[in-house]
Amino acid sequence: MTDTGAANTVIAPATRPRIGIVEWFWQNDRRMVERVLAGMRELGVTDLRTGFSWADWHTPWGREWYSWLYPRLASEVKVLPCFVYTPPSLGIVQSSASPPRNPRDYADFIDEMITRFGDCFDYVELWNEPNNRSEWDYTKDPYWWNFGLMVGSAAHWARKRGKKTVLGGMSPIDPNWLLLMIARGLLQYIDVVGIHGFPGTRDTVWNGWDSSVDEVRAELRKFNLNPEIWITETGFSTWRHDYYGQLRSFVEAAEAPVDRVYWYSLYDLDPSLPTVDGFHIDDRDYHFGLKRSNDAPKLLFRTWRSGGIDQAHATVSLRTQHSTPPPAGALVTGGAGFIGSNLARRLLNEGRTVTVFDNLSRQGVDRNLKWLKDSYGDRVRVEIGDVRDRYALRRALRGAQEVYHFAAQVAVTTSLVDPIQDHDVNVHGTLNLLEELRALKNPPPLLFTSTNKVYGCVDDIPLRSNGKRYEPADNVLARTGISECRPISFASPYGCSKGAADQYVLDYAHSYGMKTVVFRMSCIYGPHQFGTTDQGWVAHFLREAAAGRPIVIYGDGMQVRDLLFIDDLVEAFRLAMNTPGAVGQPFNIGGGPANTISLIELLELIGEMHGERPATSFEGWRSGDQRYYVSDTSRFRAATGWSTRVGVREGVARLNQWLTDSMHNPAAVAFEGAVK
Repeated sequence: MTDTGAANTVIAPATRPRIGIVEWFWQNDRRMVERVLAGMRELGVTDLRTGFSWADWHTPWGREWYSWLYPRLASEVKVLPCFVYTPPSLGIVQSSASPPRNPRDYADFIDEMITRFGDCFDYVELWNEPNNRSEWDYTKDPYWWNFGLMVGSAAHWARKRGKKTVLGGMSPIDPNWLLLMIARGLLQYIDVVGIHGFPGTRDTVWNGWDSSVDEVRAELRKFNLNPEIWITETGFSTWRHDYYGQLRSFVEAAEAPVDRVYWYSLYDLDPSLPTVDGFHIDDRDYHFGLKRSNDAPKLLFRTWRSGGIDQAHATVSLRTQHSTPPPAGALVTGGAGFIGSNLARRLLNEGRTVTVFDNLSRQGVDRNLKWLKDSYGDRVRVEIGDVRDRYALRRALRGAQEVYHFAAQVAVTTSLVDPIQDHDVNVHGTLNLLEELRALKNPPPLLFTSTNKVYGCVDDIPLRSNGKRYEPADNVLARTGISECRPISFASPYGCSKGAADQYVLDYAHSYGMKTVVFRMSCIYGPHQFGTTDQGWVAHFLREAAAGRPIVIYGDGMQVRDLLFIDDLVEAFRLAMNTPGAVGQPFNIGGGPANTISLIELLELIGEMHGERPATSFEGWRSGDQRYYVSDTSRFRAATGWSTRVGVREGVARLNQWLTDSMHNPAAVAFEGAVK
């Protein structure tokens, strides 16, 4: 704080507050401690607020646990210990929220903790959310005399022991309660006043941090008190998949007029564990993390890690503010991804307005989105949202004349690890979109991208090998590829989820008369594909080869796919939307028999381009993999006149050049043929 000379004047810090993490640990959960420390290292954060249970200290395991925990934490981060929870045996009633029978027992406990662990911290936080009955049962202390004496004695003694003191954060923020604490004489021993706030999650009426902090400061000024103010706990639950809301809430807290902010929390709660109040009483409690419980990072974590608060602020600003009704145009879900951004470019070059709907969950897609905004300005409307959030879809659909649905969980491997999330995104998300479309007076047409995985492993097709690739033993099938007449057969959670969504989209044409089209796509590749082992394998091979890293081949490398360059796919999208006869039909879309390649053949092609074949290693076949899949595109060609224009050799060379340019100068890479 800055004192201008007037005793009752407090000016907010001129710089942003220090940002820390809140994480409370289950007893003896050393693995979680290491996970949290690793996550903090990723973020470059060094401040951690965590609980120290007075009640647990009295259990058989408590001393051993805390004697390990605090030195371990202090070896890497600055610890703010929050000393809370009465041992039931010492309470007025048998409850950890009970006031102690002898308030000075708490001061004795704080004294012992400073003696044992004082080298691990500089501040002591005295209780947690004392105006929250689950933390402090004020019905047993209706005039707050017990609390005032307990915390006042502890604060007085902590100061004598050389520690600064933090008054446990109010939740919700209550200046009247703070005024009562001042009247009890407590604040003369307090260096920091803590406040809590959860706008958008728990605080139903919220006027912003500036207003809340001003109210607290106003009470302090009445008594010429000048403690620092910290947000000792704030966060945002993504229980409704509002990852943008979490990011926005973080930016608002990080710009609050306080000295420190502690963000809750690094990890979602394990859904198999109970909360303090009981098992799944409130589902919001389980989704406050920057990462899911399985370590998957959310939008805020990835943004924070990549560029800190400045990057978070820049990402928040990408979203379009809706001050006027949106103009008519196209909606592209997953529009910041590889396929979506290329289609958006085409539509924008045609003079259209495009709404990009994306949760920015894939690494690098924020670059695509920023480029679109920088290049096309206000004609790009941005909705950062998740297809599992029907309300976000409802906003995005305003003004839509046609809809392209690409948002999906796209990896077979991920579906095997977390089939529930795979189902929620691919099936429930698609059904959400269909229902929001059906609710409109005149639903616009919808094009949905499905996958060749709906046909399963296709292991009933007899194959032959020439040592580099598999081919059908049936010469007719080898010439034509696999048609839509083949029965669908799901072979992985991903195949099940995409197949179910595929069938819903087709059925809404038949049952409700909606204009829908399904593309069952093979291997798509081209610029703005970042490429991983799970999705975008052509780009992945090229990136690994350029970086000199060995490429892992799953299976024997002779599996064959037909490659379709992104420009040819985008042309197919536009033709489908303008062909009435395409409504209600599935189409197999890929490069067809003229554009096939095996993994081994792609390695040889990369070797020609780089002057040396990439190093490789081999691992076992992955579940649901297809040894041979080539699309028969004759149905779509007959309906629209479409044909491919970019062959494999040309397309791979163009993708390789784009990746090379991207690696050397990411900021300079733009879409080919873009106009402003």
